[in-house]
Amino acid sequence: MYKDKRIAVVVPAYNEEKMIVKVVETMPDFVDHIVIVDDFSNDQTVNIVKKLAREQSKHIVLIEHKVNQGVGGAIATGYLWARDNRIDVTAVMAGDGQMNPNELDRVILPVVEDRADYSKGNRLFTGMAWQKIPRKRYLGNAVLSLLTKPASGYWHVADSQCGYTAIGLNALELLEIEKIFPSYGMPNDLLVKLNVIEMRVTDVPVEPVYNIGERSDLKIRKVIFTISALLVRLFFWRMKERYVIRDFHPLVFFYLFAFVLIPLGITSGLSVLYFNTPIFGYSGKPLEVGHMILCAMFLLTGFQFLFFAMWFDMDYNKYLYVFHRKKLDK
Repeated sequence: MYKDKRIAVVVPAYNEEKMIVKVVETMPDFVDHIVIVDDFSNDQTVNIVKKLAREQSKHIVLIEHKVNQGVGGAIATGYLWARDNRIDVTAVMAGDGQMNPNELDRVILPVVEDRADYSKGNRLFTGMAWQKIPRKRYLGNAVLSLLTKPASGYWHVADSQCGYTAIGLNALELLEIEKIFPSYGMPNDLLVKLNVIEMRVTDVPVEPVYNIGERSDLKIRKVIFTISALLVRLFFWRMKERYVIRDFHPLVFFYLFAFVLIPLGITSGLSVLYFNTPIFGYSGKPLEVGHMILCAMFLLTGFQFLFFAMWFDMDYNKYLYVFHRKKLDK
């Protein structure tokens, strides 16, 4: 236990026979349950975990998937176990050893102290991120983190793809865990769903850990486009759920006007620059100054609506922001 709270750590594992022993053996002593979810591995991961469960004094729970469900599906399975067993705080640590176990107490502390319902690691707080994180991953993470802000409503959150997280029992009980996105977009999907049910979220500085023997089949280019498309869908879903169905806020109209006027201004501008054809006139004569002014008005007004909508969204979600301490929690 940690400060009288029961702690479980969910470890999603797929073909982690090389690293899973280190993950288990370095787990802090205050962890009550290590929930290892094997996502239909085809190596010796399951046999190694079973051996560890027999030999280790720590409470190891092994859950085996009969089909591969993706990392998000494995985490969701662990979350369901934690919810059903009334675990106070449930953390997630990868099975490849890329999360420093010495930082687990910092990650769970905001949830343990009820300052947040969900805390997540942020590897970008430290100056080591650019040196330690592979360049493609760093840049891809930066793009997805930027897109996750308007999609999720947590404008203060960065490093959206970091899987070192902790969540409280109250959040698990309110979440529809079975509907969590099963693949690499799971952290982004979860943030959006947490915003809809109005959970407090905070970032915690953590160390980037790479080149320790982990393996990854992640294709950065493919994942960026896949998750970006997911974030667009999640953005509109959150607008509907949060600001139309559960409550009402005029920012939905600001976004709507922005999404109409900005494309209209761009297409009008392209007509001016390239086609030299009026799109609102009746002849093929060159566009006059009035048409160019109209295009500029569309763009300026559209961006004004967009920025006001973002501002309203930021202001409306201020009560869900839990800012990290300037000094690392100990």
